Amino acid sequence: MTGHTRRPRYAGSNPRRFHEKYKELNPEQYPGDVEKVLASGKTPAGTHRPIMVEEVLHCLRPSAGEIAVDCTLGGGGHARAILERMQPGGRLIGLDVDPIELPRTEERFRAAGIGPETFVARHGNFAGLPQVLAGEGLSTADVILADLGVSSMQLDNPDRGFSHRGPGPLDMRMNPTRGESASRLLVRLSEEELARLLTENADEPHAQVIARVLHRQPVDTTQALDRLVRAAITAACPNVAKPELKLSVRRTLQAIRIAVNDEFSALDWLLRTLPECLGAGGRVAVLTFHSGEDRRVKKAFQAGYRAGVYSSVADTVIRASMEETRANRRASSAKLRWAVRAEMVDDSHESRSLTHVR
Repeated sequence: MTGHTRRPRYAGSNPRRFHEKYKELNPEQYPGDVEKVLASGKTPAGTHRPIMVEEVLHCLRPSAGEIAVDCTLGGGGHARAILERMQPGGRLIGLDVDPIELPRTEERFRAAGIGPETFVARHGNFAGLPQVLAGEGLSTADVILADLGVSSMQLDNPDRGFSHRGPGPLDMRMNPTRGESASRLLVRLSEEELARLLTENADEPHAQVIARVLHRQPVDTTQALDRLVRAAITAACPNVAKPELKLSVRRTLQAIRIAVNDEFSALDWLLRTLPECLGAGGRVAVLTFHSGEDRRVKKAFQAGYRAGVYSSVADTVIRASMEETRANRRASSAKLRWAVRAEMVDDSHESRSLTHVR
């Protein structure tokens, strides 16, 4: 019989570091405490709250017996809601590039009694969606969802290096077993390349100033990057407001993360292959979190509509309600767009029209 193991002590009355948040990291054991965190408008550490669930369901209209793909499974919140609408007989494929969070989500599904005949999890980038469908013996799906960006689990864990809120290595890889880390990318890029990256990926107004400082020295941690960005802007603009400094740090992290994970290229490829992955009358919805993503989705859907590939597309972007934004601050920047695959398409016209969609 093993003895009781005391939880590690922490300074103060409440744990502040991610790995010490024993209640939030084990929500099933402390439901009351987690509810308090949710009621305060915050997301419990290490967990993900799906955004605009009802709006996504309204756009996708999943029904019994259909096939769905969640291209960015994450914590599985959207997938669970979609699966409920597809029973009996429905099936969902959950795809995610993150090898750390994917098995955890699959384990939660299995613990909830959701078997492999109803749900399968597959590790991979959504740019390979046609190959994923083929691997499941499918050519098309009825419902496809892509929730872009970074998940709360990735943001909250300082070991992943996505956020400046806690000390951690400047990594930022969705799949930490492949590619180069953010710190190595900064070493490789020239000052001009880094400035262009900050402008194109995040519309950062202080791009040149930030690039000049980051290019001069190795940056190995998220807090070092935070400190250098703030110092660079303050030196150039002594009267800059603190909120603007914080926003520039966030934009810098966003721009670097997009480059590290080649996110725009993956999204472009997904948008190009979506029509061949959707069955006649199939529905697709995409959640974006900054203008670079939304612009690509908007243009691709509009081009598909003009080509007759989609029978209808969103006229305007859908935003989270005021109530949801108050309850979950991470929903404030979310934008939702949808499209419906046409029942019949001239394939030759489709291929010509979509070849250069970016």
